[in-house]
Amino acid sequence: MAVCSVCGKGAHFGIKVSHSHRRSNHMWKSNIKRVRIMENGAAKHAYVCTSCLRSGKVERA
Repeated sequence: MAVCSVCGKGAHFGIKVSHSHRRSNHMWKSNIKRVRIMENGAAKHAYVCTSCLRSGKVERA
């Protein structure tokens, strides 16, 4: 669910390293919002990341 319908950005996985250099698995989630957008002249709901909203890649309804 947490995937941008415009650019495909989703969760990122990696290793979190503490100050004492202990390593543990970590997941970074993208800032995904459910918004109403205009697509082919009709309004519909979609999950869009905030960077796509700010850059104007989608038109909000």
